[in-house]
Amino acid sequence: MKSYILLLFTICTFQLYSSAELDDSLTYVWPLPAKFSSGNNTLSVDPELSLVLGGKGGDSSIVKDGFDRYKKIIFKHSSKSYSVNKRLVFDIGILKIVVLSDNDELQLGVDESYLLHVEKRNGQSIIGEAYIEANTVYGALRGLETFSQLCAFDYETKAVQIYKAPWYILDKPRFAFRGLLLDTSRHYLPVGVIKQIIESMSYAKLNVFHWHIIDEESFPLEVPSYPNLWKGSYTKWERYTVEDAYEIVNFAKMRGINVMAEIDVPGHAESWGTGYPDLWPSPSCREPLDVANNFTFDVISGIMTDLRKIFPFGLFHLGGDEVNTDCWNSTSHVKQWLLDHNMTTKEAYQYFVLRAQEIAISKGWTPVNWEETFNTFASNLNPRTIVHNWLGGGVCAKAVAKGFRCIFSNQGFWYLDHLDVPWYEVYKAEPLEGINDTSMQELVLGGEVCMWAERSDTSVVQQTIWPRAAAAAERLWSNRETISSGNITLTALPRLHYFRCLLNRRGVQAAPVTNYYARQPPTGPGSCYEQ
Repeated sequence: MKSYILLLFTICTFQLYSSAELDDSLTYVWPLPAKFSSGNNTLSVDPELSLVLGGKGGDSSIVKDGFDRYKKIIFKHSSKSYSVNKRLVFDIGILKIVVLSDNDELQLGVDESYLLHVEKRNGQSIIGEAYIEANTVYGALRGLETFSQLCAFDYETKAVQIYKAPWYILDKPRFAFRGLLLDTSRHYLPVGVIKQIIESMSYAKLNVFHWHIIDEESFPLEVPSYPNLWKGSYTKWERYTVEDAYEIVNFAKMRGINVMAEIDVPGHAESWGTGYPDLWPSPSCREPLDVANNFTFDVISGIMTDLRKIFPFGLFHLGGDEVNTDCWNSTSHVKQWLLDHNMTTKEAYQYFVLRAQEIAISKGWTPVNWEETFNTFASNLNPRTIVHNWLGGGVCAKAVAKGFRCIFSNQGFWYLDHLDVPWYEVYKAEPLEGINDTSMQELVLGGEVCMWAERSDTSVVQQTIWPRAAAAAERLWSNRETISSGNITLTALPRLHYFRCLLNRRGVQAAPVTNYYARQPPTGPGSCYEQ
């Protein structure tokens, strides 16, 4: 009954906005910038828009490639022929990008701030200019995204225009960690689909791609040190080579997105034993991994050694969730090992997690673990541990109170496979809830939405991610006070609907904003659905 009432509400809400005109009082940039002002002028943009670079980092290939990508997006529909648009002089003919630093290292906390100024040039010059200034190339990319959203294609004149100019935007993210988890174990996703999802993340200014590569169902990743591990893949055609992983990491970097890899231990690891059965405690006890066998930790170390060459991001996810240790007690050699070491199975779980953390730290990584590790033995966790919340509320508040850093992914709001969670619940979820002390708030790195794939494959994954992931993206980027004030169904909904339209225009199959039960596209004025 609750779901039925929610469905009726969301359909009615959608019908209200699908037939309404755009509200000019709202700012149709997503996520909402930190500070901005706009005017009342409309500027035309030259389809031959040229790039002028400046600053120490302006000559970076990241900036140049970014400009080329966004230029194709902006002028996707417009003609470069002046036969349709008779004006030979455009208000904006140059985009100047100044990058102050030539350091393009991409890590957690990299400066993503930018200044964007768009105004028709006065004086004698007939060439107008848009201007982006950033401290890093990644700030420049965020500025390019915002500029692309200001550029709107007019289907009547077939020209690109910028409305409500002049624009002055001074922007930066609220949180350093703004992530999306993608599970490629429960359903294999081709490299091309993964790249499409990473591309779409950049449109919402998300900056961490959490790649949940492996789980109990399959082990699709090549590990040169232990080449039989990917025998645990579904088929020999559903695998990721080392070269595939490099390609994904480099593709993401060009869009200012870190890739955080995860190997979940000691649970969720049955697939490991397909290639190396000694990793199973016994044929009837296939997970957790064998805590009594040093070979287990040799394999973990080998995996991390190989992955460290591929993933430069400083955070590495070690899982640690949903570990059922019952069969350790019923496996003779593990039971004997527990007796010899005077350990309970709970203590052995702690031993396993801490030993895996030590291996990760020895490779130069900061370990991230799901919250069960904190809930079970917080006092013994390595102090560098980042606690990843998922089970419910209040965990980040408890973690930061003990000095740990935290990532917010409360499954009640930010698990995208939970289709009964409407967009406005995603939007309202607050990573700092219950944390009032400023010094403790700084320990919350941010959050991520999670796209688990038990029931999602390539046919529906994008529509399940978007646009609800964008609701979380604005929560993580924009000022809390600005986006939390007022009635969000009257302010955020039409803006989120705009962003869904923007995604669809860019080839991302985003679902209707309010209806996650039916997979039918909306119709009527304002639906902006393109066949």
